Amino acid sequence: MSNIPETGRTPRVQIRLVVIQVLVFSLLLTLGGRLWYLQIRNGQEYTDEAKNNHVQQVVQPAVRGSILDARGIALADNETRLVVSASRTELMKMKDDGKGVLARLAGVLGMKPKDVMDKVRLCDAKTPQPCWNGSPYQPIPVTDEATTQQALQIRERAEDFPGITAEPTAVRRYTAPGKANTAQVLGYLSPVTDEEITKAKDTDSPFLRSDQVGRSGIERTYDKELRGKAGVTRYEVDNLGRVIGQAAKDEAQPGANLVTSIDARVQAVAEYELDGAMKTARKETDRNTGEKYKADAGAVVVMENKTGRIVSMASQPTYDPNSWVGGISGKDYAKLTGKDSNYPLLNRAIQGQAAPGSIFKVISSTAAVNAGYPFDGDYPCPSSYSVGGQVFKNFESKGYGSISLGRALEVSCDTVFYGLAHREWQKDGGIKPKKRTNDWFYKTAHQFGLGKETGIDLPNEVKGRVPDRQWKQSFWEANKDGWCKQGKKDGDYVEKIAYENCLEGNRMRAGDSVNYSIGQGDTLVTPIQMATIYAAIANGGTLYNPTIGKAVISADGKTVQAIKPKSHGKLPMDADTRSQIDKALAGVTTRGSAAWRFGGWPQDKIPMHAKTGTAEVYGKQTTSWFVSYTEDYTIIMTIAQGGTGSGASGPAVRKIYEAMYGLDEEGGQDLKKALLPKPQTSLPKIEPDGSIEAPKIEPYEPEEEKPPAEEQQLAGAPARRD
Repeated sequence: MSNIPETGRTPRVQIRLVVIQVLVFSLLLTLGGRLWYLQIRNGQEYTDEAKNNHVQQVVQPAVRGSILDARGIALADNETRLVVSASRTELMKMKDDGKGVLARLAGVLGMKPKDVMDKVRLCDAKTPQPCWNGSPYQPIPVTDEATTQQALQIRERAEDFPGITAEPTAVRRYTAPGKANTAQVLGYLSPVTDEEITKAKDTDSPFLRSDQVGRSGIERTYDKELRGKAGVTRYEVDNLGRVIGQAAKDEAQPGANLVTSIDARVQAVAEYELDGAMKTARKETDRNTGEKYKADAGAVVVMENKTGRIVSMASQPTYDPNSWVGGISGKDYAKLTGKDSNYPLLNRAIQGQAAPGSIFKVISSTAAVNAGYPFDGDYPCPSSYSVGGQVFKNFESKGYGSISLGRALEVSCDTVFYGLAHREWQKDGGIKPKKRTNDWFYKTAHQFGLGKETGIDLPNEVKGRVPDRQWKQSFWEANKDGWCKQGKKDGDYVEKIAYENCLEGNRMRAGDSVNYSIGQGDTLVTPIQMATIYAAIANGGTLYNPTIGKAVISADGKTVQAIKPKSHGKLPMDADTRSQIDKALAGVTTRGSAAWRFGGWPQDKIPMHAKTGTAEVYGKQTTSWFVSYTEDYTIIMTIAQGGTGSGASGPAVRKIYEAMYGLDEEGGQDLKKALLPKPQTSLPKIEPDGSIEAPKIEPYEPEEEKPPAEEQQLAGAPARRD
């Protein structure tokens, strides 16, 4: 035990404590001074330097998924091209707004300076194409067809081309296998806009400024699935642009592949035959005017009856969707949208509206049965029918005596339906309708799905029109003032019509109902609507939503999302009525209005049903309609200003069937030559790496046509009709 007293240790401890306190205080004072120096004395300087350190994003575009036909043949995929792009942001920093750089670039690319400058200008309401409708902050493609030599010149002389890049890039390619263009079905791409970026910002599929977006067709409908997700690497850079670190990295996710129900081989045949039918129609003469038919537009649809899937869809005039890749030129844009273009961007299968003519009569027949008229009853078919002093004639003014509804469908007798519609109009009160009208003919059309979309997986489908009482009233209210200004009681024909419409344009007149019963007047339908209806008659009564997408397959092939057929209702007819209509439509091809086009058809092997239609259009030539079905498929074709249904469209439809079933002109069948004798139910085989090995397709080259022979027609077949 120490003998040192406690009081002897106290001074030393106190000295040590003082020393420690001084050291701590000095350290704090030093740190405080340094902190003051950094934050107060030189704070602004360091703040400015910190601001110059920022995160730069480098975007790696996602590879867009391919669009495949039902067998795995690519309708749209991607290829690597040398893309020359201009940074508008960099160009605007220059004194001349980059005009000198763009002029030099034009010289290297072999383009006109004006064309290059037009490509990089921004689109607005007053700026015509070509222009850039994407974000002004992303590189703007000038060309995607640069040669290796051109790209090397640009990269080696970087000081002469500031803001210009030349990089290999994956760009969209529309392959047209076997000359199957499929333009309106596929659609096209263009750059995302700032407005779209803002709208999609908070969704599960936001856009990057580098994205290309589907603008029409299935490119638009399935854009989210096809687009994938771009990769983004975030680098921290200083004010000199030097990378000082990597902040984060999101890997690019390639888009999924879309398998469609389109068969490229059938598509090629349908496009060829539609084009050929229109060319042939232009050689024929309109007997009413003595002029050649114009046949300026048309459409064809091939649909599976039991699923609603689209095997082929073509529209004329058409275009090359590759013209949009890398930015469309002013010349090409004018061809697609100008007044003389006839608007090839329109998909007339879903956007072309016209009066249906006699193909509408299956609806009128059903309406008559639902109103209480027996299908097998006797109905007069005179050569003409008079209503209020106006005479409505049969085609070629031919009468058939007293016939059933079935026979009226076979020979396409208009006056049978005139009489039925007139009688129902009278029962509903005539020009002074009852408070509760039955309106069987109009109500039945709505039940068939007319006047609304079919639900097809393509954008911008139109509804058509059922001119019922409600439509008459709303149309009159919208046009009354104009009619009243134009109308004159004792004026010319147009002025008299305007005068009548001014007074009673909202009333359902007898002539309206009579004309409507044969698909004329103000009635408008689309080919896809009528294809859906006839496919439903074929399959037993189910109205399917037409679909083109069949399955979405992930890029690695591990995830397959099937797109199942959906129904939007049933036909408003019982089984007996459907069976009777089905039998009558079979008679159209054997003893009716289409018999002269189906001589030698193997009806015992492949029963054929059809309906012809020739619709009158005010101020234009007649619209040709031909709709038909077998057990498996429905095919509809229409040609605007093309003449009669059986005359213009019928032969082309038969040739499509012959190619699908492997038939020759005599009705013999060779299954080895058949393109699609039965609907394809399976998906293409997917390899472990996600790729699909698709069969090759050769261009459709039909055999040389033989001149028509009289002996090929059925004995006793009627003369050419609608």
